Amino acid sequence: MDPFIHYAAQVKPSERQIEWQKTEFYAFIHFTMNTFTDKEWGLGDEDPAIFNPVQFDADQWVSACKSAGMKGLILTCKHHDGFCLWPSRFTDHSVKSSPWKDGQGDMVKEVADACRRGGIKFGVYLSPWDRHELSYGDSPAYNAFFKGQLRELLTEYGELFCVWFDGACGEGPNGKKQVYDWDGYVEIIRELQPNAVISVCGPDVRWCGNEAGYTRESEWSVVPAVLTNKEKIMADSQQEDDGEFSRRIDTMVPDLGSREVIRNYDELVWYPAEVNTSIRPGWFYHASEDDQVRSLEELLDIYYGAVGGNATFLLNLPPDQRGLIHENDVKRLKELGSVISRTFQDNLAVHATAEASSTAMASCHVNKIFDGDPETYWHSPEGTEQAVIEIDLQEEQTFDRIVLMEHIRSGQRIERFYISCKLGDVWHDIHHGTIVGYKRICRMDRVTTRHIRLTITESRQCPTLSSFGVYKEAPPYTKGESTG
Repeated sequence: MDPFIHYAAQVKPSERQIEWQKTEFYAFIHFTMNTFTDKEWGLGDEDPAIFNPVQFDADQWVSACKSAGMKGLILTCKHHDGFCLWPSRFTDHSVKSSPWKDGQGDMVKEVADACRRGGIKFGVYLSPWDRHELSYGDSPAYNAFFKGQLRELLTEYGELFCVWFDGACGEGPNGKKQVYDWDGYVEIIRELQPNAVISVCGPDVRWCGNEAGYTRESEWSVVPAVLTNKEKIMADSQQEDDGEFSRRIDTMVPDLGSREVIRNYDELVWYPAEVNTSIRPGWFYHASEDDQVRSLEELLDIYYGAVGGNATFLLNLPPDQRGLIHENDVKRLKELGSVISRTFQDNLAVHATAEASSTAMASCHVNKIFDGDPETYWHSPEGTEQAVIEIDLQEEQTFDRIVLMEHIRSGQRIERFYISCKLGDVWHDIHHGTIVGYKRICRMDRVTTRHIRLTITESRQCPTLSSFGVYKEAPPYTKGESTG
């Protein structure tokens, strides 16, 4: 057995990474001065007097998220303009200097509380770049300032599932570049919120490489360790408001984790991907974009590529100047959630049985893939890198989606597979795929059959499978039907 591939197969996720992966689909909320200035990036010189979302309703935000099937929300507590949505003790450039609630409000608290009432997870985004703070560019002084704000968010708003950083880095008012103390930031988060993943500029979750919603054919969770520092490189960071940046996909390296790639590196890590994009062209609300909300078909395609491609889906929802998610966005979220929930509510394989070409031991019998327990799983004997599983659905079923899940606590193993179905006495291939990882949603033309075959042609050490589900995609509701 190849010792390096054996090593790659043993790289496993942390408990916080597993819990984050289960979140699957969650919201980004971009809301700050830019909402009121009609900009994407503020300069830091905006007057807090303009911030007054008089109809702000955090419960409306959470309700909109839940209607789409989202399980979490990440709030931009401070964007590049430096304005804080909580009354920070380290600056007056915050809600306490605004007319909103007569300067007595704390938007971070209201959103955190609403998330808990609604039963979804809460996370925070804190921009390292602060275009208002005078100490920015005086690296030691600003790092102390930033850590102070970070501690406020980590200690005053309950349990966080994610702390989200980008690497945007510009020039400070003193004409100097700020050097971020990433290691120091991570140390504080691990101390105060040990269960929170640190995303993008952190060691737990990597950026997929674009803001357009595109994913790779093979989105590996096991990748070279050097990637954990990629988004922190100052020279490569976004340093100005560039509308084209969010639509670029040419910067994506197509292969991050194949055997051919990883052999060039000594150290590998579990560093899974997150797909982040906005429901509108911009990240902040602009009235001119009210008729440019992404279509249901486009959002479904991103969902299948992200959640169904071993990544997570972070969809941005920009509240308007009222402090509400706009009606057009709310309508689309309901439509999206309706299709997803109706598609995956009935597993057509719940009564299925299976036979595998080989099984490591009796306790990991192949029928474990139908029991609905992600902690039970089938695997072949060590060193058996190919396998065939034949599934009997017990009766003919019509479907167009098959969901595969590996037991990621055991690592990421499957490299290539294909699915066939039996029509009459002949097996026909209906889908070819590469990696599986946490979840792979296989899309295919609708077919009716009783017998399905999964053939794993390449894997690392031995494949595992914790779930095999069969579904039929639900149609969108027609005009006049309820989406509630």
